[in-house]
Amino acid sequence: MIDDIWVDDAVTALRPDFAVLVVCAYGLRNGPSDDRSRQWLADAAAGAVPPDDERIEAWRSAYRAFGAKPQRTRPSVDALVRRLPLPEINLVVDAYNAVSVRHGLPIGGEDLRRYRGTARLVRAAGDEPSEEALGEPAIGEVVWRDDEGVTCRRWNWRQCVRTRITEETADALFLLERLEPLSIPALHAAGEDLAGMLSAIAPDIRIESRLLG
Repeated sequence: MIDDIWVDDAVTALRPDFAVLVVCAYGLRNGPSDDRSRQWLADAAAGAVPPDDERIEAWRSAYRAFGAKPQRTRPSVDALVRRLPLPEINLVVDAYNAVSVRHGLPIGGEDLRRYRGTARLVRAAGDEPSEEALGEPAIGEVVWRDDEGVTCRRWNWRQCVRTRITEETADALFLLERLEPLSIPALHAAGEDLAGMLSAIAPDIRIESRLLG
């Protein structure tokens, strides 16, 4: 799975500075939010990047480049830092949301067992199958998708229900997305932070990672 994930050249042409750290975690034991994950969320909120941080502004600029209005459909990390304290979802989602606001980058979390074929980041042709709640992507919009359809619209704005991480998720895909000025070493540091939290949830977890871009 991890070796097959790809980013289309049209996305790279739009933002040559884009990179994504792909992290696959196998053998999760997810569950409801608990005192430990609540502390992760509280600590992350206390150390969260501000909404005017240059790392978040880079994502607003990227949204404008493909025709989206970031004030209406915000990049995921922008939306999270504006709704502090962070909501409790479940152990795994709490972990990656905490990493997102602390490191100032968008992170997507997907249930690998609900994927159909290969994950890829493309610019939409406008005819991609999409859940009704997501709406249809505009031509040229940046979307994550698999063989069944769109899994996340507007790069990292809104995820589909089909691949969402739930308390039953055992194998997961995480997409840690980077634009300058976030450095590649900082991207890897965020990945290590996430891996540590996932290992705290499931000590015998198996983790693989790969950098694209």
